[in-house]
Amino acid sequence: MKTDFELQQDVSAELGWEPAVHAARIGVEVHDGVVTLAGQVDSYAEKWAAERAAQRVAGVKALATELKVQMAGPRRHSDTDIAQAAENVLSWSSALPPGAVRVMVEGGWVTLTGEVDWHYQRQAAAASVRHLLGVTGVSENITLKPAVQPGAVRAGIEAALQRSAAVDADQIHVAVDGGDVTLSGLVHSWHERNAATHSAWASPGVRNVIDRLTLVS
Repeated sequence: MKTDFELQQDVSAELGWEPAVHAARIGVEVHDGVVTLAGQVDSYAEKWAAERAAQRVAGVKALATELKVQMAGPRRHSDTDIAQAAENVLSWSSALPPGAVRVMVEGGWVTLTGEVDWHYQRQAAAASVRHLLGVTGVSENITLKPAVQPGAVRAGIEAALQRSAAVDADQIHVAVDGGDVTLSGLVHSWHERNAATHSAWASPGVRNVIDRLTLVS
């Protein structure tokens, strides 16, 4: 098991390895395996990239983010500008049905609502607006249309976990209640945890994934 100092060094190195992040402006603190990122970034996309980089490091039990998005004067945009840009980029996305996602912007923070068929479409909507200039945060509140038979959902997810090279499927239990899927058991990294939840979200009819997986070193 890594010490907090070793984990701090590894997270700092991973941030430095990530080209989308100005690592010198981000401080890393670790206490009992919980990593805190603090500092200032130029965009929400950079903040998101820093968080993903930290989660890639083996041994990270949890992540707290105190990064502030602070854009220089010429890069600032009004909420109206951001909303119009978001509407445009969503309308050009081949992953989304026309008009399926609605946009609200307040203080640079983009909230997405609406209803789609698949979780990947929710991810595509958030990814589309994440890199827009002026965005300080994104809340993805898009719902999924209900579909399906719990037995078929569970069998499909368990099969997907068995196929995944990144997941030890024998350590993960799948429970389905309507459109809600609960994952429990053991994983050994954030990468394995993300791969498991991705497999669950990929099943048609899943409206919510409850992550009760325990991260062990």
